[in-house]
Amino acid sequence: MEKLKGALVVGFLRAFARLPWPAVQCTGSLIGWLMWRLPNRSREVARTNLAHCFPDLAPDALDRLLRDTLRDTGKTLTESACAWIWPARKSLSLIREVEGLDVLEQALASGKGVVGITSHLGNWEVLNHFYCSQCNPIIFYRPPKLAAVDELLRKQRVQLGNRVAPSTREGILSVIKEVRRGGAVGIPADPEPSESSGVFVPFFATQALTSKFVPGMLTGGKALGVFLHALRLPDGSGYKVILEAAPEAMYSEDTETAVAAMSQVIEGYVRRWPTQYMWTMKRFKKRPTGEARWY
Repeated sequence: MEKLKGALVVGFLRAFARLPWPAVQCTGSLIGWLMWRLPNRSREVARTNLAHCFPDLAPDALDRLLRDTLRDTGKTLTESACAWIWPARKSLSLIREVEGLDVLEQALASGKGVVGITSHLGNWEVLNHFYCSQCNPIIFYRPPKLAAVDELLRKQRVQLGNRVAPSTREGILSVIKEVRRGGAVGIPADPEPSESSGVFVPFFATQALTSKFVPGMLTGGKALGVFLHALRLPDGSGYKVILEAAPEAMYSEDTETAVAAMSQVIEGYVRRWPTQYMWTMKRFKKRPTGEARWY
């Protein structure tokens, strides 16, 4: 049954990637609108997250933000389907603007390890192709449940000669070794870690359990951190990639200070493009001691 499900999903993705780009976005927007109108778990998770993170919003403003967020989420899903199937160069042709490329170039030229830091904002699949077109990193990721989909993503995400590392013990070790030898890696910083692997730091109007992994690789001065995001342009024509050097506080030997600094940078991006963040993710599943669960 799992093989059949995987084959159906991959077949759907291949068929979907044949659509013209405007149709890809329109379909994604429609999927998101239906997610907003019809009862479903993703809508309720997004509503809960937004209500806690934007507590000052009036109910009607919160519902508009939820609607626009889900429409952008739908676009991210359909656009990512294309990035999973298309040749990497075709996805790269959708990048219309790049801001801060010199930050990455200087980091790569430093001779130190480079940690590319991103989050579930904008389109991280297109961003993967962009980052891999600039260097030869190891991309850290969480494997999907369906083996056929995992096989597809492993193939598509290494089109430009890079490597991938799943979120297993072996994958983590390969990422650490790559940084220590002066190589480049790419890591999403916002998936919720286990309690032993993270600390609670501020994120919007709440506390979020946040990974210590990325800041931990920056301590000691052997690696440089670079934030990367690919944001959808307002006219739907493609993306703008923004790169930014990690702030000095992220290099602190005090873990909480470094993790909080990373969280603050990500929050700054999400505040600028709130609808492009994946609020359907159970980002706040674990809560500080004594606080009620959200989901």
